[in-house]
This record gives sequence, C-alpha cells and structure tokens, in this order.
Amino acid sequence: MIGIDTLVASAEIDAGNWDETGLPVEVIEAAAKAGVLGLDRTTECRGLGLNAAELGSVAERLGAVCTSLRSLLTVQGMVNAAVDRWGTAEQRARWLPALTTGELLAGFAATETGAGSDLSSVATSFEEHGTDHRITGRKLWVTFGEVADVLLVLGRSQAGLTTALVETDAPGVTVEPLHGQLGMRGARIAHIALDGVVVPADHLIAPPGFGLSHVVGTALDHGRYTVAWGCAGMARGCLADAVAHASTRVQGSAVLSEHDSVRAILGRSWVDAAGARALCERAAEQRDAREPSALFTTIAAKYAAARVAASVSQQAVQVLGAAGCAPGSRVGRFFRDAKVMQIIEGSTEVAELQIGDYVLGGGVR
Repeated sequence: MIGIDTLVASAEIDAGNWDETGLPVEVIEAAAKAGVLGLDRTTECRGLGLNAAELGSVAERLGAVCTSLRSLLTVQGMVNAAVDRWGTAEQRARWLPALTTGELLAGFAATETGAGSDLSSVATSFEEHGTDHRITGRKLWVTFGEVADVLLVLGRSQAGLTTALVETDAPGVTVEPLHGQLGMRGARIAHIALDGVVVPADHLIAPPGFGLSHVVGTALDHGRYTVAWGCAGMARGCLADAVAHASTRVQGSAVLSEHDSVRAILGRSWVDAAGARALCERAAEQRDAREPSALFTTIAAKYAAARVAASVSQQAVQVLGAAGCAPGSRVGRFFRDAKVMQIIEGSTEVAELQIGDYVLGGGVR
C-alpha cells in the first residue's frame, strides 16, 4: 500500500511536530486518499475490503509511528462499523461512501462528565420535536472532534439509550478544542456542546433503546481491536528505540547494552510485546472466522496490548534517560499516549472484570 507507506514515512519525521500542532488537514486528506478511513469497508462502499488481520497490520504500522494518526483510523472505523451494522439500507447508502472516502470526517461522541466507563449514565437528552429530535447535552474528549463533519452521538430518549448522526454545522453545535492534554495531543480532540440541536428522524441509527447495547457496542468493539494493534505497534517502536540507544550509548567505558540490567529490561520488553501481539493475532483470526469468542479475545488483546505499551514505553524512557525525556522523543510521546490507551475503549479495571467473568464462566479451558 504505497499511500500508507508514504504516511508512515511522513509520520516518522513529523509525528513529534504533530503532537504539538495537531494532525494537519493535509495529512488527514492524505490518509483518506490512502484508504485509511475505510480499510475494512466493502469495495461497494468505496472501501478497500481488508480482512481483520490486514486491518490490524495497518493499525500496528501507524501505531508504531504516531498514536494520533492511528486514532484517525480508529474513530472513523468505529463510526463506519456502527452505521454499516445497524443503519438502514438508505442510511448505509447515504453515509458509508462519504465516511469511507473521507468526504466526511467522523467523531464518536459518547463520554460525558458523569458517564465515562459507565456510558449507561449519559445525560444528553433526545426529545421528540415533531417528526425530528432535539438533542441537548455536552460531550467530552471527542477524538478529531475539532475537525469532524459528523458525530455519532449517544443520548437518552423516552424509549431508552439512543444514537444519532449529528452534523457539526447544525445550529446549536459548539466545538471546544482541547490542547495540552496528557496524550494523543495530535488527535484534534474537542469537547462538544449540543444546545437543542434538531436532528431529522432518519439520522437515528437503530431504534431508540438500542443505542448503547447495539450501536455503541459495535463501535467500541471495532475501536478496541484497532487500539490493541496500535498499542502493539507502540511497544514495537519503543523497543526498537531502546535497543538502538542501548547498542550505541557509551556510559563510562562500556556500551549501555553490556550492563546486565539493561539487557534484562530489553528481554522482558520483547517477551511482553510478543505476547501482546500474539493476542492481537488471535483476535484477528477469530474475527475473520466470525467466531463468537472474538468479542472476548478483542477485549483481552486490547487490555494486554495497552498494558504492554505502557510498560515498554516506561522502560524505554528509563533506558534512554535524558534522551527519552527530550522534546520530540518517540518513547516519551508514547509513554504519555500509552496511559490514555489504558483508559479509552474500556479501562484496564473494567477489562479485568470482563476477563474474570469470562474465565469463571468457563470460557477458558
């Protein structure tokens, strides 16, 4: 994939700058042109039709150079997957080609002040307004919300939790860009205020009451999968930088890699990274085979890969020392990003409970 090769090469040079300025519009456009926004959508939807293993490979490659660029793949894929699975034929025909090609950039607007890990607590309201719906609420931490054209919004109607596609140029939508957060600084994150935004009934995705269990559930499953592979890429990138530094840095009269403690760090990091990647590969195999257990394995892969990205990046910063703390350091950037990966798309603590329930339920033999 020549376009993706070019993106990776560009990110290797410029990702540090993007972390300070935000992913430039021209890079987003280049990603769209390379097919990144619709990798696993069908060719009928103008996607590339990649399988789960191929999608994971691209997420890993992007994750190894820039978390924010990989996040672009993730959030667009989440909205695409939800619309593809739960939209009507008319909705799929209207939205998927535009989302797949990047004609429309998407955001996923679920989190609120009182609804993070527990999205069932959302307070955003959907009220009937003739044949339309009026949406009021405030969404937080919307990845690429600063530049998104349309948002998949989760809220609450009289019939239960509901989702709708909300165009950001609609009256009542206010975008509040964020800067200086811990990680994903290039991902154009924003808070979104929705003040009585009128949305046509045909913008609702799935019937009211299906918003969290079905629509958001599909989006989060897709998101966890690409986050897992992206974290595997982060760990690989950090390990490569640590090996390169340890092999050339002279401390006193010895190369750093001659110290037993440093070799031990590198060995542990490799084993951890290889184990996380193996879980990602298992998730890919099960998703491509459409096995019921793929949902659980994806949760496990994301949990493991996020933990490993955090630990390997931390150890890489330790090996690089001052160089790992310097502006533009990839391992320093990934150290910050990896902490966020342990929170989004299902926190570490929630995943541990889900995995424990699965084990106790006889899922592991």
